Amino acid sequence: MLFDVWAPDARKVTLHVSDGPGAVPVSVPMAPSPVRSGWWEAEAPAGDGSRYGFAVDDGPVLPDPRSRRQPEGPDGPSAVVDQDAHVWRRPWRGRPLAGAVLYELHVGTFTREGTFAAAEEHLGHLARLGVTHIELMPVCPFPGRHGWGYDGVAPWAVHEPYGGPAGLKRFVDAAHGHGLGVVLDVVHNHLGPAGNHLPAFGPYFTDRHRTPWGPAVNLDGPGSDEVRAYFIGSALAFLRDHRLDGLRLDAVHALADDRAEHFLAELSEAVDTLAATTGRPLFLVAESDRNDPRTTTPRSAGGLGLHAQWNDDFHHALHTALTGESHGYYADFARDPLGALATTTTDAFFHAGTWSSFRGRRHGLPLRRPGAPPVAAHRFLAYAQTHDQIGNRALGDRLAAGVPTGALACAAALVLLGPGTPLLFMGEEWGARTPWQYFTDHTDPELAEAVRRGRRREFAAHGWEADDVPDPQDPATRDRSCLDWAERDRPGHRRLLDWYRTLTGLRHARPQLARAVLGDARVERGDGARERWLLVHNAPLYTAVNLAPDRPATLRLPSRHTTLLAAWSDATHLAGDVLELPPLSAAVLT
Repeated sequence: MLFDVWAPDARKVTLHVSDGPGAVPVSVPMAPSPVRSGWWEAEAPAGDGSRYGFAVDDGPVLPDPRSRRQPEGPDGPSAVVDQDAHVWRRPWRGRPLAGAVLYELHVGTFTREGTFAAAEEHLGHLARLGVTHIELMPVCPFPGRHGWGYDGVAPWAVHEPYGGPAGLKRFVDAAHGHGLGVVLDVVHNHLGPAGNHLPAFGPYFTDRHRTPWGPAVNLDGPGSDEVRAYFIGSALAFLRDHRLDGLRLDAVHALADDRAEHFLAELSEAVDTLAATTGRPLFLVAESDRNDPRTTTPRSAGGLGLHAQWNDDFHHALHTALTGESHGYYADFARDPLGALATTTTDAFFHAGTWSSFRGRRHGLPLRRPGAPPVAAHRFLAYAQTHDQIGNRALGDRLAAGVPTGALACAAALVLLGPGTPLLFMGEEWGARTPWQYFTDHTDPELAEAVRRGRRREFAAHGWEADDVPDPQDPATRDRSCLDWAERDRPGHRRLLDWYRTLTGLRHARPQLARAVLGDARVERGDGARERWLLVHNAPLYTAVNLAPDRPATLRLPSRHTTLLAAWSDATHLAGDVLELPPLSAAVLT
């Protein structure tokens, strides 16, 4: 078997390989590649499960930067993976993003067991819910057993406690059997603070740029061709070898790149090429706070060519309308929540060259511009809750912990029947009351204490007592964050779940919703502080919500021939073109 590794500054590299765990490794000198500058190669007997690592200039034996499996954690030896060992049982042609309903899922807390195998047991629930794609939070290896996944340090491998690469393949295969696509959240902007061995091999990071996590990934300095190929290769490997349907790219605004062709454009071109080769629709969804139209503009028109992006502006508008919160980045949205909600429903971005008090400057650009082609609305993901917006609260409290069930029903209607692509966070479909808190399992005591202090310091600035902020390192913090599946079948929760299923059914029954264009939707709203209703016309559906907690709303509809399709409250009444909507309720009409 041929082993290779990029180590451009090394004087010598030695391969250490053994038959498996506990076997005595054999040392094999590696030679410079005759065709690839900076690469080292060696042949050695090995097969699926063989353990190996590399020593650079007689240093410690380290795992392969391109390791596909780390059975003993990020600091242990790598293991050879036979990618053809898994026999795929379900043929799969893929599912495109247009028309999708995504469901964000954290493997470690979706079930108490926290494994791919345990998550498989609930795939039928997701299919019946009307979900089309599962969006897995990061699954690359990190120290310890439990964590959010954003401190991964082996971008080609899969966290062993979840089930490793074989477990992920079985999960994807099972999901496809239920008609569900699978999207993976990947992190290219940094590696975690422990177990990152890439600097020992080459210039993977640079001090030319700084990020919130330290030196930036080297995307534009000397040696950056190989670094870019490293992360693009990782993305393609997951899409190809695990038959994933798409990737969610974490915080792309932290990818510092001054080259003429941005890393994201190079990545999107590679993914489009792979899609053409495989005959499956593949897509990239960015997390970006720039409100930059170029993120989703096609490469042929000078954009980065990503297929979609999360739209935090819609979330912020909806959150302020539901909760009345006005601190931090919510301040601009809270001045007129219904107006902000109307804007983000029709045009996606609220900050489109407008003043952002949180940033102290103008922010963003409009997506719709004179002379520019129409913008597909499905390119912007709409959501009421995500891991970020729940887990980055001091107590990890969900919407269900602070707003009435009727308000949750209104939020579901606006998300699931609006122009954007809906994204749900696990458990929201039944109004889960379990929190989703920030938890870690760092094995380095100093790092663990630093994370603990940092979390408490962050929220002390907002008036929280240290003892009230959950300890990320306490196993109980993770345990509290696990879904309580028994909760789903309790009366109030079951009713909300049925409402979600009704809404997804209405969406899927009207495929024209997937072809919506930004600006086509129309929104009417109540006037004044007490008239808190919205009427969203996303043809052919009308979605009416009344967010007032104590007074009904009377809405005049455009036609006397409107049909009521679904209503949260039995007290909803339609007579001709007049809709009577009780407090904290929603209705769908056509």
